[in-house]
Amino acid sequence: MALQNNKELTKAELQLMNLLWDKQEAFVNDLLEELPDPKPAYNTVSTFIRILVQKGFVGYKQLGKSHRYYPLVKREEYLSGFMHNIKQTLFKGSFSSLVSFFAENENLSQNEIDELIEIINSHKK
Repeated sequence: MALQNNKELTKAELQLMNLLWDKQEAFVNDLLEELPDPKPAYNTVSTFIRILVQKGFVGYKQLGKSHRYYPLVKREEYLSGFMHNIKQTLFKGSFSSLVSFFAENENLSQNEIDELIEIINSHKK
């Protein structure tokens, strides 16, 4: 599975998408309130939201002069495509290499390793 329109989100876009995924619908002011200090300008958030609309990640309902924004792409859909691209580009398509990388670099606890084994076993055919 590829990312929506083969487009990845920038850090700022992903921050706004995470807020929209959590809220499901929001005005720019709603998003601005949730952003950490120092808060960006209203126009900056508005510009990033318009970019997300152009990229096909966000839709909106016009209410008078205002727009209420909502995600068009589910978080899981984006994550699936993003991780697929990571696996393909950085790990030569190898799931084993990807998992090995995290196992070696994240200092997983025995409980986390057992949980991963359980997840893998539950998906065996």
